[in-house]
Amino acid sequence: MDLLYARAQMGLSLAFHIVFAAAGIALPLLMVLSDLKARRTGDADYVLLSRKLAKGTAILFAVGAVSGTVLSFELGLLWPAFMGTYGEVIGLPFALEGTAFFTEAVFLGIYLYGRERIPAGLHLFSGVMVALSGAASAFFVTLVNVFMNDPSGFTLTAGGPVNVDPVAAMFSPGWRHQTAHTLLACYQASAFAMAGIHAFVLLRHPGAAFHRKALSIALPLACLSALVQPLVGHQSAEHVARAQPLKLAAAEGLFQTQRGAGLSVGGLPDVETGTMRYALEIPRGLSIMAFMDPDAEVKGLDAFPRDEWPPVAKVHVAFQVMVGTGGAMALLAVVTLFLRWRREAWPEDRRVLWGWLLCGPLGVVAMEAGWLVTEWGRQPWIIRGVMRTGEAVTPVQHLAAPFWTFTLVYLFLGAMVVFLMVRQVAGTLPGHEPPAGEVAHEH
Repeated sequence: MDLLYARAQMGLSLAFHIVFAAAGIALPLLMVLSDLKARRTGDADYVLLSRKLAKGTAILFAVGAVSGTVLSFELGLLWPAFMGTYGEVIGLPFALEGTAFFTEAVFLGIYLYGRERIPAGLHLFSGVMVALSGAASAFFVTLVNVFMNDPSGFTLTAGGPVNVDPVAAMFSPGWRHQTAHTLLACYQASAFAMAGIHAFVLLRHPGAAFHRKALSIALPLACLSALVQPLVGHQSAEHVARAQPLKLAAAEGLFQTQRGAGLSVGGLPDVETGTMRYALEIPRGLSIMAFMDPDAEVKGLDAFPRDEWPPVAKVHVAFQVMVGTGGAMALLAVVTLFLRWRREAWPEDRRVLWGWLLCGPLGVVAMEAGWLVTEWGRQPWIIRGVMRTGEAVTPVQHLAAPFWTFTLVYLFLGAMVVFLMVRQVAGTLPGHEPPAGEVAHEH
């Protein structure tokens, strides 16, 4: 039971943190794009948008800092064997992430309080540094997860790791695909959420010029990330097929090793009978997707010991949610870009706005589902093939108390963030705009 509570607390903390961390990574880029547009056009609406995005970044950065600090303590307190044994192996990206975090904090302060107090070029540079350091922070944290899924950089002995190479451990196989996949997910989730918010306002207030311009900032990033992400995801899947075939078998609900394996769309795996129910199967689709060969052999769950199987049904459903939501967002991006090409302007008709409103939350859903595939798909290992999750958990008992305490804390923080962000948006609605004098052009 304590192992269950430890996993639940870590999962809750990560599920909460990833949303605010992702927004903290992407909003600075949108903030800089708004700033550049304001400088090029001299439009006060873009100045106001960059100010609003800067405030939103500050709010989310603060919450992300709190939840990230909690996670750092939880790694040591809930999983002491993991950090105590392998901290020297994978400590480098943690240190570099801390450096990126403090760099982001410094330049965010300059950007927030230096507007119209420092040269315009330096102010813009500080915004760029916020965006870059935020991305770097996510990059280094993701490298730790890459190591946990595909460990390298040490020799395993009965007494622990020896011949440690921290750089090799930091850049474990597959790091390019997974870091790119993660960063794109952050930009995609945030851009879709922003587009959904402004689409909602435009459906109620079609003449709101500020929100039309805000939508024009969000849509390019949303469309670009939605179209690139499936390509990066496909490369990541090819790597998983070679390096982590058990995870692929669970994600696809493939119980028997076979050549010309079909690709299951939907469905529910039945572990007891070793069958996939209610699925639409694309013949040879999995062999083509994984190995670009319709006759390639794909390892099924039967090729691995039963006690090493992850929770197959959970992994499969999460994978289907990730792929399904990603496909819906890519389709909307194609439609939007086609209309943009035809009309030489970003579409604003109600059907398209409804599409963006309904798809607004899907980026976050896909990101959370993808994270669940990664984490559930690695179980029962905390470091795949090296250390089981049950071996790493703390011997301290009564972990239910901190779990429920942090659940209440996260609910409170989440409610406060929603309240503050709603206030930011409400201040831009027609009839609630700030006086013109409050939105001064930058020098």
